[in-house]
Amino acid sequence: MAEKSTSEAGGDVVDILTADHREMIELIEKIEASADPEERRSLADSVIAEVMRHSVAEELFVYPEYERSVPGGKEEVEHDKEEHQEIEEVMKELEGLDSASAEFLALVKKFKELLDHHADDEESDQFPKLREHLAIHELLDMGKKVEAAKAIAPTRPHPGSPHSELFHMTLGPGVGMVDRLRDALSGRIKNT
Repeated sequence: MAEKSTSEAGGDVVDILTADHREMIELIEKIEASADPEERRSLADSVIAEVMRHSVAEELFVYPEYERSVPGGKEEVEHDKEEHQEIEEVMKELEGLDSASAEFLALVKKFKELLDHHADDEESDQFPKLREHLAIHELLDMGKKVEAAKAIAPTRPHPGSPHSELFHMTLGPGVGMVDRLRDALSGRIKNT
């Protein structure tokens, strides 16, 4: 374990994932603040895509390393995957709701609570452990891998798919390509 200085850690995996959390929560807050159903739908589609990219990247690169490097990491990762599944089920349900409905806003609130809880667990407990057990060059390298994974990851929830490194490595890029094609054809989200 080399240096632990976070002042030099700009672009490390912890910084990237923490910034993702902030961006996702901000998008959800914009949904809650909007009275325009079209804007709500657009924002919901955007946050769903961001959460999917983030989750897949974590499952591909962060969780396997966490299991290997952090004592008790396997149990924590299993818990995280269960939370990802719950969040994904909520996102899938959100996709099918009318964004003008009270049910939509109630589910957005639940989505935010789940995401807040998950982000807090990672930021207050797991990210410090990553910094404790990995060298800065490993965190920076993992950050690059996470960014690359987010570029090809699925943008839509697939709650029936496994939350495994093998699935994401073999079938994930194809699922992501189909999702981005569907997004482009439907005009669902821009810049995916």
